[in-house]
Amino acid sequence: METTLSELRDGERGAVTRLELAGPTKRRLIEMGITPGTRVQAMKRAPLGDPIEIMLRGYTLTLREEDARRIFVRRDGA
Repeated sequence: METTLSELRDGERGAVTRLELAGPTKRRLIEMGITPGTRVQAMKRAPLGDPIEIMLRGYTLTLREEDARRIFVRRDGA
């Protein structure tokens, strides 16, 4: 089942299916390794839910909630 990265709960894993971003933000995230097929895991969130820390390709990355809502993933087991 496809959902957004922002909807993954802490500890939940999935694979990126698509990015609905444009311009410099999309380019920056692709350069950091967020591409279709990449395995990601939601690690934790700031107290108010923004930003979100994720694990991918052996490192952690912190994303704005706004960007995470535009990155679509397929949850593990879905």
